[in-house]
Amino acid sequence: MSGKSCFFIGHREAAEEIYPALYAAVEQHILEYGVTEFIVGHYGGFDRLVASAVKEAKRFYPEVKLTLLLPYHPAEHPIPTPDGFDGTFYPPGMESVPHKVAIVKANRYVVDHVDYLIAYAWHPASNARELVEYARKRQQKSGIQITLLAHAAI
Repeated sequence: MSGKSCFFIGHREAAEEIYPALYAAVEQHILEYGVTEFIVGHYGGFDRLVASAVKEAKRFYPEVKLTLLLPYHPAEHPIPTPDGFDGTFYPPGMESVPHKVAIVKANRYVVDHVDYLIAYAWHPASNARELVEYARKRQQKSGIQITLLAHAAI
């Protein structure tokens, strides 16, 4: 990951209604914060909305890159690079991580290595919310900036 980067975390059942706020946050991160790389997973509604928002932004900001986070080894779970994405990323050292915690470990790895996090996490007991709390602890130590979208009063 080079340049300023941003990761997304959110609930899989995210509604289309958050798209305008999500797109506005993506554009703000490009224009105000200089983000050129966005990283997202592919396991739910929020991730699909993110991919759509970043793909739309790429039409206006060609320097922007969209990267798909792979929590499972690409040899075990091959996933071709989806349309509109610039590549995939499998965090180093994940080969020995059990499958049931692979998504959590991959997400934490990325949070440890990006400059920004955009979150849609409002469920009281969820991995998304736990990751935002994890990022908040990192924020105090090394400065990750967190943007919370609607319903994200944590």
